[in-house]
Amino acid sequence: MMRAVLSWAGVAAVCLFAASDARAGDWQAGVATTKITPQRPMWMSGYASRTHPADGVTTELWAKALVLEDDEGLRAALITLDLVGIDRDFSQAVCAALKEKYKLERRQVALCTSHTHSGPVVGRVLLSMYSFDDEQRQLVADYTADLENKLVALVGEAIANLSPARIAWSNGHSTIAVNRRNNREPEVPQVREQGLLKGPVDHEVPVLSVRRLDGKLAAIVFGYACHATVVDFYQWSGDYPGFAQIELEKSHPGAVALFFAGCGGDQNPLPRRTVEYAQEYGRSLARSVDAVLAGVMKRVEGGLVTRYVEVPLALDTLPSRDAIAKQLESTNKYEVSRAKLLLKQIDGGRPLSPTYPYPLQAWFLGPELQWVTLGGEVTVDYSLRLKRELGTGRTWVAAYTNDVMAYIPSRRVLKEGGYEGGGAMLYYGLPTVWSDAVEETIVEGMRKLVGR
Repeated sequence: MMRAVLSWAGVAAVCLFAASDARAGDWQAGVATTKITPQRPMWMSGYASRTHPADGVTTELWAKALVLEDDEGLRAALITLDLVGIDRDFSQAVCAALKEKYKLERRQVALCTSHTHSGPVVGRVLLSMYSFDDEQRQLVADYTADLENKLVALVGEAIANLSPARIAWSNGHSTIAVNRRNNREPEVPQVREQGLLKGPVDHEVPVLSVRRLDGKLAAIVFGYACHATVVDFYQWSGDYPGFAQIELEKSHPGAVALFFAGCGGDQNPLPRRTVEYAQEYGRSLARSVDAVLAGVMKRVEGGLVTRYVEVPLALDTLPSRDAIAKQLESTNKYEVSRAKLLLKQIDGGRPLSPTYPYPLQAWFLGPELQWVTLGGEVTVDYSLRLKRELGTGRTWVAAYTNDVMAYIPSRRVLKEGGYEGGGAMLYYGLPTVWSDAVEETIVEGMRKLVGR
């Protein structure tokens, strides 16, 4: 049975939008930031080829929070993180603490990660990818616990900073992303110049501006559907999203820039592999955001509705314990690592589940803008389909949100196979690939959540 946490009072508020013109646009907004760059040489997340912990800093890593409050007092807390991802346990712990301390329900909190591959390992994300010694294992545990405390305090600071604001939104455009399944990396510069790039992409740049009543920018929220994999070295870095945020905050003193990743599971910034490319892509994306800010944006007039649900996302046929034990003999160290984790779970009295509790979230800002979020590394087909079915131009889709448990292939990508289609499940520690129903389960769950 689908387990939902719905804001029925919020649904009723939708019906009141037309009757609330006298107070339309009466928003409060608060923003806060905190540095989350590790202070000790920890292992980095994202690339299996790394052989030692980080040894320097190119850009600091940040957690940022924006709290919005409508004229009825309903709040939503957006948290953005310069991390490859967070897991379900971490997300639940943070949200439970926020509920206890600030009365925020689960539906009112969104934890978005940029998916930078130059941040630290957090919790259990991509755990099969690493072979930690006791010291590194403890560093990950300590960092994760400290991060949880920092995020709770961060949201509290943003709430304390609430003050009257005007909110507006629009969409921009950027061509950084390239479909990595359909274009060979070395050929991309030439093929791009010829206008012959292949495969689906989502080049939309959603932008939300938060201004004080004097017109001064307080926060800039923006997103893009592309992997943060420009650099692959041993220094902490926010990658191109980090550089984009730096550029925007430099151009708009006093404003905080918050980035969320879209459905870029099969999208790469190409060419790549140098800091200079990361900086240029960051500047380019910042220019796209600035173009939106300088143009005509739609003011959010109305209230806030927040919804959250978890749907049971089915896996394919589960392997037996004997089959998993057999993998201990594999020459693939990642297969061995996953087998050890799964056997520990089974022998600890927790049998493998045939489904995963997949998080879906929807926020409605005023009567027009709807912002939906998906967990995992979602391929681009989802954003294109959800925008088409829920409302092109007024639907924003964030991925890598609340729980990054695996790649989420569309049915097309699942059938095609490859890394995004199933191979990456090994590194995430899941016992098998998703079932054929993966796309329809997610899309139908979002349809019900949105109410269309």
